[in-house]
Amino acid sequence: MDGLALVILLIALVALALVGTVTGLVVTRRRKPAPLHDTWTDDLGLPPGGEPGTTDLLEPEVLEPEVVEPTAPALEKPEGTASRLVRLRQRLAGSQGGLGRGLLALLSRDRLDEDTWESIEDTLLTADVGVAPTQELVERLRTRLRVDGNEAGDPRTVLREELLTLVDPTMDRRLQVSGEDGKPGVVLVVGVNGAGKTTTVGKIARILVAEERSVVLGAADTFRAAAVEQLATWGERVGVEVVRGPEGTDPASVAFEAVKDGVDRGVDTVIVDTAGRLQNKQGLMDELGKVKRVIEKQAPVTEVLLVLDATTGQNGLIQARVFSEVVDVTGIVLTKLDGSAKGGIVVAVQRELGVPVKLVGLGEGADDLAPFDAGAFVDALLG
Repeated sequence: MDGLALVILLIALVALALVGTVTGLVVTRRRKPAPLHDTWTDDLGLPPGGEPGTTDLLEPEVLEPEVVEPTAPALEKPEGTASRLVRLRQRLAGSQGGLGRGLLALLSRDRLDEDTWESIEDTLLTADVGVAPTQELVERLRTRLRVDGNEAGDPRTVLREELLTLVDPTMDRRLQVSGEDGKPGVVLVVGVNGAGKTTTVGKIARILVAEERSVVLGAADTFRAAAVEQLATWGERVGVEVVRGPEGTDPASVAFEAVKDGVDRGVDTVIVDTAGRLQNKQGLMDELGKVKRVIEKQAPVTEVLLVLDATTGQNGLIQARVFSEVVDVTGIVLTKLDGSAKGGIVVAVQRELGVPVKLVGLGEGADDLAPFDAGAFVDALLG
């Protein structure tokens, strides 16, 4: 009995020892390990042993925001008038020389019979010179080459002199871009859509900037958003302000604000691009008449330029008649003159309106617009 009691006591002691060991292990695992020497704790404070107000870590670098100044777009330097005239001769000689060469070939024949003179008339009419100017030129050539004979000179000299008379070098082709009494000159640009009107406004601005004149543009063709954006681009390229309004705005109000801005700023010239809708003569008359009236509350209109596509021939003359009845046209701009051998439109439109061709467009380039020079034009016709 004593032996059994001893065995039970030993088993109880072993069980107690095992329970104590397991309990110690559990407590040990739950106990948080002490921080290592000289390392940070999870607290955002000093490292162990650190002095107040000190830290062993580097302060994060604070970078100042970089200020980037906006850079204005580089302004283009428009070409001067002298080099434009040189290119005028070169371009016209390449595209218009066929007319002059054809006439010279006919006039240089040994015998100038009726068939030859009819061929000369056909050549001139094909080049859009017009019926009345063609008849006038043929009669003068007949007189000088058949009646005066050798005294008239060689055919080329005679043809040059008569063509020059027909183009009329005495016309005043200066652009009226200056105002009086301290007010800017106001240029109103009219014409049908598609003739190159808006582009012409931008190119005229380049000519004036090249002459160191200050310019404001008025985007009064408000019915075409593309025209307004196009004009704004032209202005940005040479540093010229463009006054514009929302699409569909009354064109007269935009024109008024453009001229008012020009007056307030004291600029030299304001150029106003107008709507080119040729819906009917009365509507056109009302619209352009209103634009001109409101402009002249600020400053007089000094120039009204009619833009015509030189390749349209008789259609261009019809447009010229309509616009001349609506507004007092003072000058003509012929665009796309380099595209065909129909340079006779210069003569025809001048005769039709009684006003001079002042500018001619010679291509798609930004500076392909030049003052019209009668002598250069005739020389180019003759090749």
